Amino acid sequence: MVSRKDSNKARLARHKRVRAVISGTPDRPRLCVFRSEKHIYAQVIDDVAGKTLVSASTVEKDFTEYGGNKDAAKKIGLLIAERAKGAGIETVVFDRGGYIYHGRVAALAEGAREGGLKF
Repeated sequence: MVSRKDSNKARLARHKRVRAVISGTPDRPRLCVFRSEKHIYAQVIDDVAGKTLVSASTVEKDFTEYGGNKDAAKKIGLLIAERAKGAGIETVVFDRGGYIYHGRVAALAEGAREGGLKF
């Protein structure tokens, strides 16, 4: 019998390794990305206080398009940057969530950089 690797289990292991090094502070919070098949989510988190400062995702009522492609990810990157700027956040630490920096994750990061976030 052929058994498949659990790709989400491997992603969580990678995420755990990355999170051992990366942490969000009040001065420089963490921009965390989660992607599913249909949607993409982004949060700016202060790990010291344990609070989400701003968030954006494709499941919001304002977002009417399909959320599982690079165009949607870029728009969410621009939106999270706009909301972070409104909250007075200029620089962040990028947390790719154990995903490969490619495709939708890279598009979200590119959109956030275009929106004015520095990382």
